[in-house]
Amino acid sequence: MRQPLLPLLFLATATFALAGDFSYRQPPKEIVDALAAPAAPTVSVSPQHDYAIFMQPVRYPPISEVAQPMLRLAGGRIDVNTNGPHLAPYFVSFMLKRLPGGEDIHLTLPSAPKLGAPIWSHDGKQFAFTNVTSHGIELWLGAPATGATRRVAEHVNTVRVGGEAIQWLGDNRTLMVTMVPAGRGTPPAEPAIPNGPHVQESLGNAGPAPTYEDLLSNPHDEDLFDYYATAQLVYIDSATERQTQLAKPGIYTAIHPSPDGQHLLIGRLHKPYSYSLPAQAFPQDIEIWDRTAKTEYKVASLPLADHVPLAGVRTGPRAYQWLPDKPATLVWVEALDGGNPREKVPHRDKIVSLGAPFTAQPRDVFQTEQRFRNLQILAGGKALVGDYERVQRIERTLAIDLENPTIPARVVFTRNERDAYRDPGKPVMRISSEGRRQAMQVGDEIFLTGEGASPAGDKPFLDRFNLTNGKAQRIFQSSGGYEEIVEVLDDAGAKLLTRRESPTEPPNYFIRSGASLTKLTDYSDPMPQAAGVKKQLVTYKRADGVPLSFTVYLPANYKAGTRLPALIWAYPYEFSDTDTAGQVTGHADQAFNQLNYHQLAVLHGYALIDNAAMPIVGDADTVNNTYGEQLLMDAQAAVDKAVEMGFADRDRIGVFGHSYGAFMTANLVAHSKLFRAAVAESGAYNRTLTPFGFQSERRTFWEVPDVYTKMSPFWFADKIKTPLLLIHGEADDNTGTFPIQSERMYAAVRGNGGTVRLVMLPAEAHGYRGMESMEHVLFEELEWFDRYLKQ
Repeated sequence: MRQPLLPLLFLATATFALAGDFSYRQPPKEIVDALAAPAAPTVSVSPQHDYAIFMQPVRYPPISEVAQPMLRLAGGRIDVNTNGPHLAPYFVSFMLKRLPGGEDIHLTLPSAPKLGAPIWSHDGKQFAFTNVTSHGIELWLGAPATGATRRVAEHVNTVRVGGEAIQWLGDNRTLMVTMVPAGRGTPPAEPAIPNGPHVQESLGNAGPAPTYEDLLSNPHDEDLFDYYATAQLVYIDSATERQTQLAKPGIYTAIHPSPDGQHLLIGRLHKPYSYSLPAQAFPQDIEIWDRTAKTEYKVASLPLADHVPLAGVRTGPRAYQWLPDKPATLVWVEALDGGNPREKVPHRDKIVSLGAPFTAQPRDVFQTEQRFRNLQILAGGKALVGDYERVQRIERTLAIDLENPTIPARVVFTRNERDAYRDPGKPVMRISSEGRRQAMQVGDEIFLTGEGASPAGDKPFLDRFNLTNGKAQRIFQSSGGYEEIVEVLDDAGAKLLTRRESPTEPPNYFIRSGASLTKLTDYSDPMPQAAGVKKQLVTYKRADGVPLSFTVYLPANYKAGTRLPALIWAYPYEFSDTDTAGQVTGHADQAFNQLNYHQLAVLHGYALIDNAAMPIVGDADTVNNTYGEQLLMDAQAAVDKAVEMGFADRDRIGVFGHSYGAFMTANLVAHSKLFRAAVAESGAYNRTLTPFGFQSERRTFWEVPDVYTKMSPFWFADKIKTPLLLIHGEADDNTGTFPIQSERMYAAVRGNGGTVRLVMLPAEAHGYRGMESMEHVLFEELEWFDRYLKQ
């Protein structure tokens, strides 16, 4: 009796699924043209600051590149044609200039290039770069003095779990390169008939883990991972192009030559692998080798890291580095609290060191009270150590003596990590002609660069900082536009390479010497469609007094007092206190008009309320207890301010966001009637599917089930009556935002009678890349907002 109904049910389902055009669509022409604007060139400066290579990246490659065959293995994505990362960023041109004068040097390049960033020899007389072809990755060398380049190797293996695929040794002649092993054969074939079930088992030891994507799932995946990730270490003589193999092929997690070039720190993965964790957690051996691959010292044999506490670290050695001022002294860090941040201990980590010939016991150098973050080496055996306290989000920088651990450490800087106004900056680094990298230092003074966040926006700066008395002298700060420091070119900090722009000047590179500016590049307006768009930084407060801000974008032909349909774009962040929550960051109002994709709606007649502050304030352990209440206050304040200023119509405001901003968007339409339409890109909407934490939440679902459910808009899908457009990449690679999140959210809203549309983007990951995809996203979003805000 049921059989005749089946064709009818299938027909009804098919009719619904096919209601629409499944080809890629384009938004209006002015937006298509703006989307095609070239990306801003970037620059790579030689270590001796006598040459610069300006590189032209590709903003949105064609979908034909995005959709190239790939394997999703052990937390990574591998291009099977090239044996490199899938969809790795590349450059299509290099422009070589001599510094400081800016003279052009003609540079020969391969045809139809897909270039990797230059890797300079330490003396700056050569640079290496990769070129991706349809069948593999080539290694090229260039001479900046003449602009001549040549190919020296094929089949470079850039699939990496850690370490660099290409690096120069200290002799400035020899390169160490990871290559595809010769004669490795064809990829392992998938069994036509399964050998048996795929089994996982846990024997009672807790192993909480985030919801990673692209993991191994069966023995065939393991075989494929071994095939593509295994590399042969090779020395290449840059003068003769002779290749010398080193050791047997392996899966390398670390490849670090010592400063004297006589030793290598090597990390290699081995089985057993995990189907729950990415490759970085697999077992690995860490060893010190000599130049012939003979093991001199075993630093660690690390087991599978499948029992790391939430927000914790792996036990055993980690964060390895060679001391740059020593021939061969290795330092690393080890946890003193079992890697567990909830343990009450006087010290969380220790720094230890061991020097050649590596026959003594490692020496304890320093113990950090909080979790170790970084180590910056200074002259004279001194260093700066960073540690971090997670609950109050306090980060500190301490000065220590590596040679004499009995000398007490001294706190140099301390601040809340979100306190942008008090960010002292980061040390300027130098690389010597032998490859020794350490902070640029003159006597007791180092140089610090930072964004210079302020109530008026970012004002990048360069300071000379005295380590003895803790006083800073400002050498440079951006004014009259936005000028960021790309490179400090001399030891006095007097000559800088900067990138400067203003509302009337497109971004270009300059040599700054005091107040004098010498223009190096002459890039024109890349996006003339955005000419005349008006921008303004706006500050206001939410109901409980927390200061907030947004940047409003208005169409070029906007007339004051006209109320427009408006869109709010935002992304929530967590803060420990109201002072840091209300700080202004960014520099949009000081910059030239180069619109990101979500800002292009302003070309279509919308007012854009961009980067509307959505702070969630509280200590790190409980901040999400009031997520919903604070989010609604944030959104209400932004809407009220836009209406008060006269450019927005309260009845025609939409909201949209990406990732955690999409999660925000869905929550806002589930719990308020502030918006008439909404778009959510690549979000996670059911937090019970990320039960071991998400974003900054470190409690599990079983500890605080009420928080997880209250924060999940999926649980309130029956309340969503605002038209909601869901967009998601079918190949999302971000932890937690599996495509099923949008698919189930669509089903929930639709099943409860809401107005909803789901768009799944073929081949796209969490961040959309393909030009056709980007055009279609904007077509969908503008059509959606037009339908519900304009019509």
